Amino acid sequence: MPKLISVKPSDKPDKKYVATFCTCKGETSCCDKDRKKVHFGLDGSSTYLDNKDDAKRKAYLARHKANENWNNPMTAGSLSKNLLWGATTSLRENIKIFKKRFNL
Repeated sequence: MPKLISVKPSDKPDKKYVATFCTCKGETSCCDKDRKKVHFGLDGSSTYLDNKDDAKRKAYLARHKANENWNNPMTAGSLSKNLLWGATTSLRENIKIFKKRFNL
């Protein structure tokens, strides 16, 4: 089962954040080869964290529902949906909910 290690600003110029997951098995510490980084969120775009607009959140979710795999936590689509357009306007709270939902 993967573990979410961190969510930080992305070093890619066109992305907002990067999530780092540990994909190692067992209780050993996570080495670099067992890490997966997923960049997500378009830099410069407004999200529910910024605009706090329920109508825009609903439109985003409807628009992306057909094309995204929201059941895989290690995809940019799932991270965007759950963290940037999640249940609250707090990134910290959305990360807690995301980790609990996917047992990360």
